[in-house]
Amino acid sequence: MAEAQLQLVARRVRSFPDFPIPGVLFRDISPVLKDPDSFRASISLLAGHLRATHGGSIDYIAAQELGLGCILIRKRGKLPGPTVCASYALEYGKAELEIQRDALQPGQRVVVVDDLLATGGTMRAACELLGQLQAEVLECVSVVELTSLRGREKLGAVPFFSLLQYE
Repeated sequence: MAEAQLQLVARRVRSFPDFPIPGVLFRDISPVLKDPDSFRASISLLAGHLRATHGGSIDYIAAQELGLGCILIRKRGKLPGPTVCASYALEYGKAELEIQRDALQPGQRVVVVDDLLATGGTMRAACELLGQLQAEVLECVSVVELTSLRGREKLGAVPFFSLLQYE
């Protein structure tokens, strides 16, 4: 069953050469999110991995199947109230992320979820923000990983899991 779900998700990922700049092969998961069956399969696969790996020891994640809440980490300027900010490099530029200062209590356990891991800058910045709030990052997960960019190396000791891997 898990292999059939993984193939369903993989079939929905689209490739766009030379986007957003020449030389970049952009892996678009929008069709995964648009299709109810593949979106449900991706959540089910990620939730199954997290259940097997962490049991009931997670406090927050963006996966309703686990019955947990979601904490938002967004681009700078998109969240109201006092925030904490971190800068990071993208494979094609720079950006800043922020989280609301009161999003977590110290010691809460969190899994970082992103659609795609490329250079690792976004996930590393998210982990840094969570560290500033004294949260414990249990793991980072994504639907797609671009392995040739070696982004998981930027996560250091934080475990990483992806459903699909592309060069």
